Amino acid sequence: MSSEELFCAEAASLGWVGAALAVESALSRAERLGIRVNAAVVDQHGNTLAYLRMRGAFLHSEGLAIDKAYTAASFGFASGEWLQRIGSDERLRLGIPARPRLVVLGGGLPILRDGVCLGGIGVSGGTEAQDEICARAGLEALGL
Repeated sequence: MSSEELFCAEAASLGWVGAALAVESALSRAERLGIRVNAAVVDQHGNTLAYLRMRGAFLHSEGLAIDKAYTAASFGFASGEWLQRIGSDERLRLGIPARPRLVVLGGGLPILRDGVCLGGIGVSGGTEAQDEICARAGLEALGL
């Protein structure tokens, strides 16, 4: 697939073809790992571009996958990095995780191209490490 099909160069954004490819690749990796997950891609504004759920994946993981993608897109770093970034600041430890849609669990990665955040991919249903492996597979499918 060409870069033009995956990305919208004129708007520096991710296209629907790229978003669909990323979630399909994440689910394919989950299948090879023997886990059932939900995967989502959001654009740089947090709008869901693509979402897939494997049969038997946890129902609650749907919202987590979307919100992991949203968290990664909105800050430009992995959702699992939050606790490290918060450190010992007690106010941040209490306040940040209480924000709606902000997820501090691993499995959400920003979609970065040429230093620009185009969105995020989120996976939920496995362990944090498994979710991140699957999300990385989505980025790899995009050549990122």
